[in-house]
Amino acid sequence: MRKPAVAKPARNGNKSGKKATAKPTEPAMDVAVGRRIRDLRRVRQFSLETVAARTELSIGFLSQIERGLSSPSLRVLATLADVLGVGIAALFGASPSADGASDQVVTRGLQRPELKLWRSGISKQLLSAAGSDNRLNLFLVHIDPGGSAGDELYTHDGEEAGLVLEGEMMLTVDSETWSLKAGDSFRFASRRPHRFSNPAQETKAVVLWVNCVTGAG
Repeated sequence: MRKPAVAKPARNGNKSGKKATAKPTEPAMDVAVGRRIRDLRRVRQFSLETVAARTELSIGFLSQIERGLSSPSLRVLATLADVLGVGIAALFGASPSADGASDQVVTRGLQRPELKLWRSGISKQLLSAAGSDNRLNLFLVHIDPGGSAGDELYTHDGEEAGLVLEGEMMLTVDSETWSLKAGDSFRFASRRPHRFSNPAQETKAVVLWVNCVTGAG
């Protein structure tokens, strides 16, 4: 009696036998942000060497960011924005439209540009019009449980203020740390070393955040 044929597993080049997992879609955001940084650098006629010297980042790392091969932290983005003479909002993937986005009065909910710092667990939706010349920008910041701007304190140009809408946020400015809950607000000069995080294990924090760039342009 002929034995039933046993189906052989399909070869997928994975010798460990583990199922291959799909690559995350988040790097598409890295590509868009990297392209925007490169465009701004070229408009200002800065070489990679110049930006590297002013940011104290390596040329190789900057090149990886511009090609979307590396996901920059919020601290790195803030440093690059300062050197390029813009606010962080100008680094959101899309360039402002040719019909004068900086004069745009209303931003519809479905038109909000979004910057996902997926490695940090932070998402920033731009509520005001996109534009590299804008000095006042309004964000809706979502911080995943355990999400953080990073372990290092960072600084950048301008002032910022905000209101915690949901959840809890830990805010450090200089050497002092506060726990802010829904209804609590804050304001400080962005040149003061700072960082923020969501200490909760299950609850997302949502913060209405304002950045005013004083020296860009």
